[in-house]
Amino acid sequence: MKITGFTTRLVSVPRDGGPVPNTPTPYVTIKLQTDAGIEGIGYTGFGAVATAKALKETVDAFAALIVGTDPEMVEATQQRLLTLGGGGSPAGLVTRAAAGIDIALWDIKGKAANLPLYKLLGGHRDRVPAYASGWLWRDWDIARLAETAPKLVAEGWRAMKFRLGAEPTVAREIERMQVMRDAVGPDIDLMIDINQMWDVNRAIAIGRKMADFGIYWLEDPVHHQDFAGLARIAAALDTPIAAGEYHYGLAPFRQAVEQQSVDIVMVDIMRAGGITGWMKVARMAEVFNLPVVTHLAPEVQVHTLAACPNGTYVEWMPWSTPMFKELPELDKADGKLIVPQRPGLGLEFDEAALDRFAM
Repeated sequence: MKITGFTTRLVSVPRDGGPVPNTPTPYVTIKLQTDAGIEGIGYTGFGAVATAKALKETVDAFAALIVGTDPEMVEATQQRLLTLGGGGSPAGLVTRAAAGIDIALWDIKGKAANLPLYKLLGGHRDRVPAYASGWLWRDWDIARLAETAPKLVAEGWRAMKFRLGAEPTVAREIERMQVMRDAVGPDIDLMIDINQMWDVNRAIAIGRKMADFGIYWLEDPVHHQDFAGLARIAAALDTPIAAGEYHYGLAPFRQAVEQQSVDIVMVDIMRAGGITGWMKVARMAEVFNLPVVTHLAPEVQVHTLAACPNGTYVEWMPWSTPMFKELPELDKADGKLIVPQRPGLGLEFDEAALDRFAM
């Protein structure tokens, strides 16, 4: 089987949820055609609008380079693209472009094997826990948090993430935790994301109160490259530290786990280098007896997490989901996503939606 051609599109998808409603998110959609009649789909994005056109040009250049190659040689293609994109550290447009192509290649591979992707990757389970992440923003007042959180529970979510980092005092940050716990009761997992907005001392001061509210994890309290600072926070708190979404490639994850700066490894599929890179980080985390969780792209990441024995949660962020016709279903009885059983990703682009979103 050989790759015979490709098509890409640049789209801007309004966000369903977020600090600024309907803020557009740019994506590059990818289709790879083969001489066996199998078409693989993928996408890349979650970057800045200003660099969206440059990302598409990079994807197009990479896709042209692999026409005529075997789509099932995923590892070889990944290494070739990252090398041709520039030796040294994998980052930025190069990694994101290679990641989108990698996803499409795995879709072809699953379809050729007539297997859903999670089974091709290892097949640990066919249902995965998920948490609601597209709501409960730090610029929301406590009344809105208290109103929205129970609605998410009623929709079937058994876990959800809210944000801290914008309040001027420790007391007001703690008040938001109290409001959230009171709103959902004791049986819902609550995660907190800081998005790197604290320093080490503030993270420890507020973090010590988190045990009182049963917080499942504290995410990215300080800059992602402050491995020593994260290690200090992790050592000081009972609440686990989740981090990793900002890392490109594999090397930073090794540094994070070796320095004990992370308790829960969060991996962004685009920055890690696609499904190939994501699975490598997940296996690395498993060696260190650490759980792994996803970041964004839930319609793809349901497969990767389902393949990992150390997979814990899929982040349900509904920013990319409007591009697809059908999505993994949430079982409201237990808050788990049902992994699609169709070959490959089990996804199909909604072409009419892509037409509306075209840039």
